[in-house]
Amino acid sequence: MNNQKQQKPTLTGQRFKTRKRDEKERFDPTQFQESIVQGLNQTGSDLEAVAKFLDASGAKLDYRRYAETLFDILVAGGMLAPGGSISDDLTRTEFCLFTAQEDLETMQAYAQVFNKLIRRYKYLEKGFEEEIKKLLLFLKGFTESERNKLAMLTGILLANGNISAAVIGSLFNENVVKEGVSAAFAVKLFKSWIYERDINAVAVALRKVSMDNRLMELFPANKRSCEHFSKYFTDAGLKELSDFARNQEAIGSRKELQKELQEMMARGDNFKDIIAYVREEMKKTSISEQLMIGIVWSSVMSCVEWNKKEELVCEQSIKHLKQYSPLLKAFTSQGASEIILLVKIQEYCYDNIHFMKAFQKIVVLLYKADVLSEEAILKWYTEAHVAKGKSVFLEQMKKFVEWLKHAEEESESEEEEEN
Repeated sequence: MNNQKQQKPTLTGQRFKTRKRDEKERFDPTQFQESIVQGLNQTGSDLEAVAKFLDASGAKLDYRRYAETLFDILVAGGMLAPGGSISDDLTRTEFCLFTAQEDLETMQAYAQVFNKLIRRYKYLEKGFEEEIKKLLLFLKGFTESERNKLAMLTGILLANGNISAAVIGSLFNENVVKEGVSAAFAVKLFKSWIYERDINAVAVALRKVSMDNRLMELFPANKRSCEHFSKYFTDAGLKELSDFARNQEAIGSRKELQKELQEMMARGDNFKDIIAYVREEMKKTSISEQLMIGIVWSSVMSCVEWNKKEELVCEQSIKHLKQYSPLLKAFTSQGASEIILLVKIQEYCYDNIHFMKAFQKIVVLLYKADVLSEEAILKWYTEAHVAKGKSVFLEQMKKFVEWLKHAEEESESEEEEEN
């Protein structure tokens, strides 16, 4: 008997046949394009028939695989090459967005076609948004009329919530921005968007995707100013958009100012320098004293780590505000500014629960430091207070207000005696 272990046979140079179902299907949109083009040529300009054809075709054709081809055909009539030109070697249709009539009503009807298609085949949502982003990058390859139609359609789609405002990011691409293509496109886009909704809805959508502070990028760097933006869009009949952009820039400036102010305080810069800096910024950015006192108050209250214990935070706040009272005094030269400061203190004490019992002590301190006048405090007490913590704070202030009224009456009677 042979005890020697026999070596197992090995296979060398063998090739295994891949099963047909495992083979990856080659990407070939030709047949798909022919089917869509043929269907569109048959339906013609009847958009109801187009919507029905697309609905039915989704069951037979691979929309998921050829989504980009589908949208290219519906918009431009055929597959788009990089840059926006149509591939001539494939069949194309004359019944598409780019050959449609250039008016808002027609674009609304086309928007409905896309809306129905995407509602029916939800998986096309992402691909459709990517298509719009791509088309916006290709704007220079389209005619002015094609761009206008695409702009109106995009505005309507944004208004209907079919796509996200993030698509606008494509308009900031340098190749599209130069020569004024982005700005001209944006005029048509925002006009149809605002027409369908309003500027408030537009603002909400832009903020949601952090596009609200980027609209200046529609212009080349040398024209990227609030003045140029405002004039351009106001002249184009979009004053509400220019007002929105101006307001956004003002908010941005105020945030930057507050940040710088907090840094100056953290460094321990003297009040004289801080006041001079703030007054200079007020001149440059046309910020009123009423707006400024709110920024100064927020900065003062943000530059310290507050104690979490209610009984200790009151003492801490009095000490802190006594130190910073000269800064607050510099920006309460008007009665309206004093009222704003009182309201800001009320809101702060309400929003930060540990400060609820500190309100009266803070007001009295600022009264003694000549930041707040008795007239302002009395006006706040009787009519200028806000709803936040109203009953609590009015109760806290009751005795001090009575004392102020009594002191005022005494002062008036003394004056009468002298006269």
